[in-house]
Amino acid sequence: MTTTVKHPLDPDRLIALYRTMRLIRRFEERVVELVNTNEIPGVTHEYVGQEAVATGVCAALRADDVITSTHRGHGHILAKGGAPRRMIAELMGKVDGYNGGRGGSMHIADLSLGIYGANGIVGAGSPIACGAALSAKLRGSGQVAVAFFGDGGMNQGVVHEAMNLAAIWKLPVICVCENNGYAISASIAEMAAIQRLADRAAGYGMPGESVDGMEVLAVHDATARAVGRARRGEGPTLVECRTYRFVGHFTAEKMRGLRYRSDEEIEAWRKRDPVVTFPRWLESEAIITRAEREKVDAEVEATLDEAVAFGRASKFPDAGEALDGMYAVSYPGLPARGW
Repeated sequence: MTTTVKHPLDPDRLIALYRTMRLIRRFEERVVELVNTNEIPGVTHEYVGQEAVATGVCAALRADDVITSTHRGHGHILAKGGAPRRMIAELMGKVDGYNGGRGGSMHIADLSLGIYGANGIVGAGSPIACGAALSAKLRGSGQVAVAFFGDGGMNQGVVHEAMNLAAIWKLPVICVCENNGYAISASIAEMAAIQRLADRAAGYGMPGESVDGMEVLAVHDATARAVGRARRGEGPTLVECRTYRFVGHFTAEKMRGLRYRSDEEIEAWRKRDPVVTFPRWLESEAIITRAEREKVDAEVEATLDEAVAFGRASKFPDAGEALDGMYAVSYPGLPARGW
């Protein structure tokens, strides 16, 4: 296949970026359908609109590199290679899920893929990433760790402590701030005196780069630069990805009638939808035809059809195992089971 694209990634990898973004988008849309039919209990935090960030970051990593995620973590996990079928099963509370149906949306992890867990505590993945990075540095493995957090997480003390530690120990960490403009319903203008969050990096003696989080190649290239620094032993980097979530903070927001963003603001960002604009660019550069794109879309749908079927066929955990994994040792009156 011939192409005129002026980018170091080859056509197959460029198409793979679209495939990942499309998978994340459709996964989240299918999850909402399952929440609305009560097949997935509770609520989830959708990643719709931010697909270019997870995709661009994880495409710049090695298979053995580590990520730590957030409450809005489905996109990160899919981009790092997580299995949709096991994710759906976990969201449904089934035994074939990543955590045996016990963790749900905000605790999915797969250590074999370097996914050290989504995390319901805002900013809590940052020190975990530092621990993984310290281990990599001591072992000389050349691995890097990525800590994802949002603009709200940027104001958490644990994130500041983690960045300070990473800087003074020159840990191979990439701190990725997904600045989607809102911490739940509080805008960045209300929550931060410095609007360009990457500028905070100077306070820790590390480089900071602010990139367009709706452009997957911009995110990829910024991450690749940060990864290069980390692998060379030059320490951490803060990468701020300016992005936007097209839907609410979580799936129940619409039902509750919460409004803190104008329709005009949302529509303006939707015009920059990475799952729409990037494939158009691929087509204009003769990398992928419309028919090829539709083939990718169909493959994604088939993958998700199978994932939903897998989740539905999986069993719920046995009630007698409810305490499994909760205690390292047995106590009087508890089952003699550890983990």
